[in-house]
Amino acid sequence: MSAEAPRWELLPRAWYAADLVAFREADPSAILGELAAKAEFTITTEQTEAWRSEIEILRVALADITGTLLLEFTIPRMGHRADAVVLAGPAVFVIEFKSGASLLPADAAQVWDYALDLKYFHQASHNVPLIPLLVLQSAAESFQTPLQAGPDRVYQPICVSPVGLADAMHAALATVGGGPIDVDFWRAAPYRPTPTIIEAARALFARHSVAEIANSEAAGEDLRRTSARIDVLADKARAEGRKVICFVTGVPGAGKTLIGLDAATRRAAAGESHAVYLSGNGPLVEVLRAALLRDRKERDKAAGQSPRRGSQDIKSFIQNVHHFRDEGLKDPAPPSERLVIFDEAQRAWTQQKLADFLRRRKNIRDFRMSEPEFLIECMDRHQGWALIACLVGGGQEIHSGEAGIGNWLEAINRRFPHWDAYLSPHLTDHEYAADEAMAALRQRGNILYDAALHLAISVRQFRAENLSTFVKALLDCERERARVELARLRNRYPIVLTRDLALAKRWVRAQAEGSQRYGLLCTSRALRLKPHAIDVRVEINPVHWFLNGPEDVRSSYYLEDAATEFQVQGLELDWACVTWDGDLRFRKDRWTHHNFRGSRWENVNDIWNRIYVRNAYRVLLTRARRGMAIVIPPGEVSDPTRLPDYYDSTYEYMADLGLPLLH
Repeated sequence: MSAEAPRWELLPRAWYAADLVAFREADPSAILGELAAKAEFTITTEQTEAWRSEIEILRVALADITGTLLLEFTIPRMGHRADAVVLAGPAVFVIEFKSGASLLPADAAQVWDYALDLKYFHQASHNVPLIPLLVLQSAAESFQTPLQAGPDRVYQPICVSPVGLADAMHAALATVGGGPIDVDFWRAAPYRPTPTIIEAARALFARHSVAEIANSEAAGEDLRRTSARIDVLADKARAEGRKVICFVTGVPGAGKTLIGLDAATRRAAAGESHAVYLSGNGPLVEVLRAALLRDRKERDKAAGQSPRRGSQDIKSFIQNVHHFRDEGLKDPAPPSERLVIFDEAQRAWTQQKLADFLRRRKNIRDFRMSEPEFLIECMDRHQGWALIACLVGGGQEIHSGEAGIGNWLEAINRRFPHWDAYLSPHLTDHEYAADEAMAALRQRGNILYDAALHLAISVRQFRAENLSTFVKALLDCERERARVELARLRNRYPIVLTRDLALAKRWVRAQAEGSQRYGLLCTSRALRLKPHAIDVRVEINPVHWFLNGPEDVRSSYYLEDAATEFQVQGLELDWACVTWDGDLRFRKDRWTHHNFRGSRWENVNDIWNRIYVRNAYRVLLTRARRGMAIVIPPGEVSDPTRLPDYYDSTYEYMADLGLPLLH
């Protein structure tokens, strides 16, 4: 029996909805009953009393306002619900209640995030005023913060006491302009959220569908088609007792990781224990596991339950591929999983790197297989069916010893001819560096090219799907192409260029709204940024950096600790401050590549090491969902390791492309 198919339809958005006349006339007990009937958790006495208090406050505050009320409105990208949404006149009010008497920044950020989510992902909210209101239920005095408009007609949060709620709403309605909202149109409009990978993992683990992640019909169709294709291949392999390997390609941010997590969680939800998501990206695995564990604790607390101990269930479907490999070395039996999703498969190790590691760390001598070959061999131990889905990013190899996709294809062709292979036709693109292996595979009969295995549209940069195209043109030195793509980005995805790191940090902080995450990025070879207080030799803890709040000095918000390509690959920020160093320099229409050793820069001559240098910047320049500042320091004449000549031509090249300058 196959796993449950993906649910791509939208979930019901509110647990209670009524025009304000009907709400005021309704029996509060009937409203409570309707909320309880829709609830997705056990209703505690505390929750019932909280709802009762909110209903009473709203009945008073909305006594002479005309409009529509929605209670427990789902914010699917964040996996949360806004306490109330009121459509009145030209405005949408997003209301969150807190039991305390004092304003906490995290509470204000929460309701602000809800309003921003509507602005960006709900079609009917793109062009209407959105006003977040934070009601402090224990506040005795009638106070409120002033109404301040932000970008895109999303106002900054207004903090009020219960008795001040009505005045705040009336004042806002008297200030904002526009015609009345068409309530039926607003409620029926598509909601197409684009979560971060952390938000998506939380929703998937809570048994939601990945279907709602796309902010456009094209991106949604892309994901739907690829996810369905992997399901078909898995079911076909099981029904026919075949062994199948497929390769999914995609532009940066297209949703490859989402596809993998979706496949693993849906099969687990259907009662199948044979699916697992694997990644060799240690920081990604660490952050996702920590995020899911924190989220589960929060959900247990919200449901009035004692937090569950242990994280074995989380670890069972998100695993480090190296741990999976090591288990295969210890035990000759087949693994318990029959369906494995290898994310960032291009980062698997070459035979030389794996043999060296096993000799030094495991005392295993003369190991003859590359990591791709050994991982296929592990799955080949199964009697009957097995499926491997390799998720591949082009131009994403960033470390020496990474095999690229060629080693996978060579292993299939040489040792596993009985495996059926389904290939994305984009594996022939030059950034996958697999031409020879692809040519050899064409001689086989059980190879199929499948267009459904390519994701062409970025869902990370939901406001600028062509960012990866711009970055590719920039790194390929295609000036005219880069200018065209930058012009397409200009009004939707701000990128600024500066030589002043402090100014860039101020700009990034000023752009962020609500809890939007921002951080400082540089490559792992950026060893001469130390005069700017950036020391890449001080390794960050990715869990603290990506998950902790702005009050924590270890978090990305402090813009003190820089993350490198190794910590951020596969993860995202909302805003990035990308700081350039002398490891990649633009000279006479081409890039030169450099490593800093001892007290001087050396030229990089090895072709693969050059690729790693350039790909590191490709990773950094595609991390931000909303915009970024690029910092190219001015250098220092008196410092031979930071001469202005190392930086000036790169700055001039980017300025010539048309990047706005930040002075």
